Amino acid sequence: MDKIQVAIADDNRELVELMSDYLNSQPNMEVVAIAYNGKMCIDMLKDHQVDILLLDVIMPYLDGIAVLDAIKEDEELKNIAVIMLSAFGQEAIMSQAAQYGASYFIMKPFEAERLAMQINHIMQNGEKSVVDPKTEKSERDEKINDRIKEVGIPPHLIGYKYLKEAVSLVLDEPEMLNKVTKSLYPGVAKKFDTTPQRVERSIRSAIENAWKNNEIDQLSKIFGYSEEHLEAKPSNSQFIGLVAESLKFARKEII
Repeated sequence: MDKIQVAIADDNRELVELMSDYLNSQPNMEVVAIAYNGKMCIDMLKDHQVDILLLDVIMPYLDGIAVLDAIKEDEELKNIAVIMLSAFGQEAIMSQAAQYGASYFIMKPFEAERLAMQINHIMQNGEKSVVDPKTEKSERDEKINDRIKEVGIPPHLIGYKYLKEAVSLVLDEPEMLNKVTKSLYPGVAKKFDTTPQRVERSIRSAIENAWKNNEIDQLSKIFGYSEEHLEAKPSNSQFIGLVAESLKFARKEII
């Protein structure tokens, strides 16, 4: 049986590598081309035989919507199935992607198995089913909840809800980790009608609770770092980064 020919267009090189490794491990899939910006993507599709394109929304030069538009207008490319990838769940973007012919819209972070399953589903059925952004956001919030509980922070702590929001913001805008005082704490505080100072203190207290009540070897398994690396309690920004990173396209899902 011929393999499904997959192309990937995303400027996150680490994510591209993870997706490529996992999809190439599938018996019926092969990643045949990769692009790191929208312009490269158009050229790539013209140079390779592609069945399905994994296309990021936010890219340099041409964004995902512009690439979709170009595919739609090109007779040689318009039959390529497209799965849109995005860390943002704006309904307007999803609706526009559907109008331009996207087969599916999946929010980051996502599991490798789910991505492969959706590729198989589209290739077998040819269905177009853009995801409800509210459903996608609910699924991501649940993953954040589970991870924070897993590291030993109970929901009754005030810092729990602040951490949930902080991780969600960082998953949407990773650069916020470099602007914790100026952007991240104020962003969380605004949602809960409190102060950035209280957000900072409550998150710090929640992290102290996790390090006090958890064995280091357990934390090592959760985050994928050595016990030595996690021996010292991390700063707020380091911990938020650890949780966010552990929820991205998961390394543990790769066979």
